[in-house]
Amino acid sequence: MFIKVLLTIIFLAVMIGVGLYTRKQASSVDGFVLGGRAVGPWLTAFAFGTSYFSAVVFVGYAGQFGWKYGLSSAWIGIGNAVIGSLLAWILLGRRTKLMTQHIESRTMPDFFGTRYGDQGLRVAASIIAFVFLIPYTAGVYSGISRLFEMGFGIPYEYCVIIMSILTAVYVILGGYKATAMNDFIQGIIMLFGIVAVIIAVLNAQGGLTTAVQKLAELPSDADPAVNGGFATWFGPDPWGLLGVIVLTSLGTMGLPQMVGKFYSITDEAAIKRGTVISTIFAFVVAGGCYFLGGFGRLYEPVIAPNGKIAFDSIVPAMLVTLPDILIALVVLLVLSASMSTLASLVLTSSSTMTLDLIYRDKKSEPGEVEEGSIDDIVAEKVERRKVVVMRVLIMFFIAISLLIALNPPTFIAQLMGISWGALAGAFLAPFMLGLYSKCITRASVWACFIWGVGLTVVNMLLGNPINPINCGAIAMVGGFFVVWLISLITPKMPKETVDSIFECYK
Repeated sequence: MFIKVLLTIIFLAVMIGVGLYTRKQASSVDGFVLGGRAVGPWLTAFAFGTSYFSAVVFVGYAGQFGWKYGLSSAWIGIGNAVIGSLLAWILLGRRTKLMTQHIESRTMPDFFGTRYGDQGLRVAASIIAFVFLIPYTAGVYSGISRLFEMGFGIPYEYCVIIMSILTAVYVILGGYKATAMNDFIQGIIMLFGIVAVIIAVLNAQGGLTTAVQKLAELPSDADPAVNGGFATWFGPDPWGLLGVIVLTSLGTMGLPQMVGKFYSITDEAAIKRGTVISTIFAFVVAGGCYFLGGFGRLYEPVIAPNGKIAFDSIVPAMLVTLPDILIALVVLLVLSASMSTLASLVLTSSSTMTLDLIYRDKKSEPGEVEEGSIDDIVAEKVERRKVVVMRVLIMFFIAISLLIALNPPTFIAQLMGISWGALAGAFLAPFMLGLYSKCITRASVWACFIWGVGLTVVNMLLGNPINPINCGAIAMVGGFFVVWLISLITPKMPKETVDSIFECYK
């Protein structure tokens, strides 16, 4: 216990220290939200990866889908690396950096409002982002607290409250730069931690070959007379597995907290290096998490009061038998993954509410406001006020998420499915296509917002007749058809306006 407590205290002290170190760079809006658009490839790549993979993946998804699909769940991690990281950086990295800088966009809702010339889109997108980031944040709290409860014996409620306070402190102090620097430290812990845990778990089962043989001897859920499904390449349910891969891989390209990483990177050369770093990180962390979860059936599951398996308890059950030093490493691993994701979520939500709802001011043209003039002084005061408002909203957002986490309505995986389905279903297609095509119309963006949010909410209100995971995947893929079809039959934006926006690529 002494080792676990000591390592955790050192870790948390470093996180707070980074927040104090970077606080001077968080005095302006650009500094607080984007790190001054001067964050290097290593920090950006690790910020992308650590925001992507949290306790939701390590505890919720790895446990539930490892139980459901066995070793084939490792394909989810591979999909996350190839589609969610490599393809996301290739398709979005350069174009997002150039266009958002050209149109002076600081957030994804701001992008929609400026790119499509409709401030109503900006408002609608900010409300969607704020509402649907909350269940995702609650899922992260829930996941990290399950591990803390297992490692330290601290009641779940206390864990959630402690994590929320610590995250708020370093994000409020240092903004995005503090988040990015902490993400780098946390990412290194995650890389070493996941490798060490996999080796320890496999050794406890007699090695890789023995562990796979044990899985192969387990009967299928669908047909108890058939063995071996959990040790095959594509598992017992390939189509269900595909839905999870689509949701967790394609979804990153439509999430505000993920896409925002491309806003802040320094230049195009940094994007190329960041692409390689981020992809390798995803292969190790995501691939390792799901590979580890694939052996979950070799451990006795925890049965919830309703008689069903408590999926969120599967990974903790696998780890509870490890030596104390490894449990301490696991706690730091999940703490690292989760705090980085929480920091990204609360920063995205607060900046969106502040810049896109409360202060929807007109952008000044270059040279329009003279330095040292009355207007310039007023503008500086407004900038400082915006940062204060964002810091207050960070506390508000954390408080709401905390209330949900203290009484979570469903499993972690379902919380994430609802959040990612609505956000990426609404934002993915109009954002990606807006970077590439001059033919996308305002009406098609509105239609996609209605499609993504509507499908997710209606499915939820009907009691989830479609699994939230599959529903989210349908919302994302279907969004491209919605945008394409509506753009064909609705008026195009003025050619001069669109051409001026796309000047940034020349």
